[in-house]
Amino acid sequence: MAAAKSPQGATGIGGVGGSKASRGSSRGGGSGRFLGSVRSVGRALHFPVTGAARGIRKATHAHGAGESGLGQLIELHGVNGAGDVMITVALASTVFFSVPTDEARGRVALYLAITMAPFTVLAPVIGPLLDRLPHGRRAAMAGSMLARALLALVLSGAVVSGGLELYPAALGVLVASKAYGVVRSAVVPRLLPPRISLVKANSRVTLGGLLATGVAAPIAGGLQAIGARWPLYGAFVIFIAGMFLSFRLPHKVDSAKGEDTALLAADERHLHGPHRQPVKRPGLRTVGPAVTHALAANASIRCLTGFLIFFLAFLLREHPITGQSAAVSLGMVAVAAGAGNALGTSVGAWLRSRAPEIIIVTVVAGVMTAAIVAAVFFGAVLVACLAAVAGFAQALAKLSLDALIQRDVPELVRTSAFARSETLLQMAWVFGGAIGIVMPLNGTLGLSVGAAIVAAGWLTTVRGLVASARHGGSARARVA
Repeated sequence: MAAAKSPQGATGIGGVGGSKASRGSSRGGGSGRFLGSVRSVGRALHFPVTGAARGIRKATHAHGAGESGLGQLIELHGVNGAGDVMITVALASTVFFSVPTDEARGRVALYLAITMAPFTVLAPVIGPLLDRLPHGRRAAMAGSMLARALLALVLSGAVVSGGLELYPAALGVLVASKAYGVVRSAVVPRLLPPRISLVKANSRVTLGGLLATGVAAPIAGGLQAIGARWPLYGAFVIFIAGMFLSFRLPHKVDSAKGEDTALLAADERHLHGPHRQPVKRPGLRTVGPAVTHALAANASIRCLTGFLIFFLAFLLREHPITGQSAAVSLGMVAVAAGAGNALGTSVGAWLRSRAPEIIIVTVVAGVMTAAIVAAVFFGAVLVACLAAVAGFAQALAKLSLDALIQRDVPELVRTSAFARSETLLQMAWVFGGAIGIVMPLNGTLGLSVGAAIVAAGWLTTVRGLVASARHGGSARARVA
C-alpha cells in the first residue's frame, strides 16, 4: 500500500507543484512582457527628445568645437535666443496687439522713450565696463541670465496689471540682453578651435541662436494663448538654465592674459600697433581704417533694420497684406527677415574671401537697391523681399566686420574691439527704431527714408572700403 501510495503521492505532489510552477511562470512571463512593452513605449516616446539632443550636440561640437568650448557657447546662445523671444512675444502682445492702432503707437512710443532713451546713455558704458571685468566673463553672462529671469517674473505681474513697473523691468531686460551680447562677442575669440576661423565660429553661434529662436517662437505663441503670464514663466525657466550653462564654459573664458583696450579710431598717430608717439591714454591701440569704415556701413544696415521693425509693425497693422490679418502680415514679413538672416549667416560660414570690404560694399548696395525698388513700387511682395534682403545683408555684413577685426586688429585688443563695436551697432538699431516710430504711415515715404539711411552709410564708406581692399586686404592673413 505504501509502495502504491508513494507514486500516487509523488504524482499528486508533483502534479500540484508543477501546476503552481506553471502558473507562476505564466504570471512572470506575462509581467515581463508587460514591462517590456512599457519600456519599449517609453523608449519610443523618449527617443525624439534624446535623439534630437544627441543630434544638436553632434552638430554644435563638430570640428573641435566640443573640445575648445565653442559648442557649449553655441548651446548657451541658443538658450539666450529662446528666452529673449519668450519675453518679446509677451511684451509685443501687451504693448502692441492688445489695443487699437493709435493707442498702440502711443504705448510703443512711451516704451521707447522710457526704455530706449536710457539705453542709449547706458550702451556706451557697457563695453568699457565689461573691459574692466575680463576675469569675470562667465559670471557676467550668468548675471545677465539671472537678471532676466527675475525681471521676467516682475513682468509677469505687470503684463496683467498694466503697472508702471513694466517699463523699468523691460529696460532692465534690454540692458541685460545687450550686455550678454557684448560679452559673447568678446568670448568667441577665446574659444576658437584650431580648424575653425573666427568668421565661421561667429556664424555658428549666430545660426544656433536663430534656430533656437525659430523653435521657441511658436512655443511662446502657444503659451501666450494660454495666458499673458505664461511666456514669461517660460522665459524664467530658460534663463535659469542659461545661468547654470554659463558657468559650464571653460575657465579660459575668464583669462585676460595679454589683452589690452581697443580704441575705435583710425587716426594716423595710432595706426601701427604699439604707439610710436606718446598719447594721453597709454595702452590704447587703433582698430584701423578698414574696421571703422566697415563699422559705419554695418551701423547703417542695423539702423535700417531697427527702422523697418517699428515702421512696418504699424504700417502692416493699419494696412495689412491683401486678404490677410495684421498678425499674419507681420508674421510673413518676420519669417522673410528671419530666413534672409539665416541664409546670410550660412553663406558667411561657407564663403571664403580675402576681401571682406568688397562683401560689405556689395551687400549694402544690394539692400539699398532693394529699399529703393520697394519704395518706388510699394507692395506686399516687395516689402517681404526687402525684409529678407535686409536680414541677409545684416548677417553677412556683420560676419565680414568680424573678419576685418580678426585680420586688422592685434590679438591683445581684439576682444575689446568686438565688445565696443557690438555696443555701437546696438545704438544704431535703437536710433533706427526711434525714426520708425515717428514716421507717418505712408509706405512709399517710409521706405524712401529707409533707403536714404542705407545710402548715407554706403556713400560715406564705399570709397574707404574699396581703397582698403585694394591696398591692404591682399597682404593680410586669411579671413575664413
